[in-house]
Amino acid sequence: MALTFEDTSRTARAGNRTIHYSEAGDPSAPAVVLLHGSGPGATGWSNFKANIDALAQHFHVIAPDMPGWGRSDAVTRSDMDHARSAVDLLDTLRIDRAAFVGNSMGGITTLRLATEFPERVSHVITMGPGSGSQPKLFSPAGGLSEGMKTLVAAYREPSVESMTRLTEVMTFDSARFATPELAAERAANATAHPVHLTNYLDGFAQGGPIAKWFRLEDLPKVQIPTLLIHGRDDRVVHYENTLLLLAHIPNSRAVLLNRCGHWAQVEHAEEFNRLVIDFISNN
Repeated sequence: MALTFEDTSRTARAGNRTIHYSEAGDPSAPAVVLLHGSGPGATGWSNFKANIDALAQHFHVIAPDMPGWGRSDAVTRSDMDHARSAVDLLDTLRIDRAAFVGNSMGGITTLRLATEFPERVSHVITMGPGSGSQPKLFSPAGGLSEGMKTLVAAYREPSVESMTRLTEVMTFDSARFATPELAAERAANATAHPVHLTNYLDGFAQGGPIAKWFRLEDLPKVQIPTLLIHGRDDRVVHYENTLLLLAHIPNSRAVLLNRCGHWAQVEHAEEFNRLVIDFISNN
């Protein structure tokens, strides 16, 4: 029987934050932490429910709602430090090291962990993170991508209609994956915690909701096995960001998926799960 949200739902005090997370698998198995993206209504469960069950057959899986999202504590831009919160959660759960799997914003946090807390990270896996403010060949000059414009609009008006547009731009095969059920779920998640919406938009007005990024110049020092996954059809973060990361991280390899948008773990769930299981088990 497939795992449900209720089966996996947990809450813990981590540092000075209360963090909600989904947990599955054998606690004695290698730990894998799944970090969600920054969209309105994003949670650990909503971003990774197509993956948790399969990964839990091999690993101790933890999918937190990061501070500022879901059922976890609210944070302002100046107080948000997801890398520190992730380490605090590991401490609370008495986990020394974990493989970190991060989508978009979660990938940015994963790369920060690799550069700032490498002793806590066994493997790095990212899907569609940005690479910072470096010049790029294909990205829009001086402006937001189509996907980011849609994401911010959904923060300002977190209706089912806005979430429908958001899920459509996040996926390549929107007829299959941008379902009415998903849009309704994301709208319900977002409107249940209006303070998260306000804090995100306030942070966006201050120069971006994520104040702390990794530094590109630190990545060549990273020796942690790294797998960079990206959709060729990503309309939120162009795949050239992953190519730039690949060029900077010595022990890395990249997988570029055709007919895939920003949510590789959703659109290509079976392949994604196989890639993650094989990479962590054999590196």
